Amino acid sequence: MNNEYKEAIAQAKTNLEDVRERGVEALISWDEIEQELFTPEEIAASNLRVGLMTELARARHEQGLSQRKLEELSGVKQPVIARMEKGINSPHLDTVLKVLAPLGKTLAIIPLEVAEAMPAKKTPYLVTNKKRNN
Repeated sequence: MNNEYKEAIAQAKTNLEDVRERGVEALISWDEIEQELFTPEEIAASNLRVGLMTELARARHEQGLSQRKLEELSGVKQPVIARMEKGINSPHLDTVLKVLAPLGKTLAIIPLEVAEAMPAKKTPYLVTNKKRNN
């Protein structure tokens, strides 16, 4: 074994012992790591993307649509929809709007003060389009 490997094993054992002694307080939360690695703006942008794609998938499921059916309705290929929902890519705005339209949804632009005042998990990323014809 090389020295780096031995040091890594020793550190892992020390960390494990620390967790055993102090319990969960010894563990670093994702929030702490996230705040060290990313700026508040990057975190907000990521949260917005995750929230938007989560709401898109939720709306599709609520309407009982498969990704394949949404492809037929929106003209956006199913693999693109799957990648959007998984957060693998950042789709163009026109692609997002094409997928949202058959779901009876659209994006809303609201003042930052309003968005910042909303609870993080309650921010409405999608707005139901009242003119939808079913």
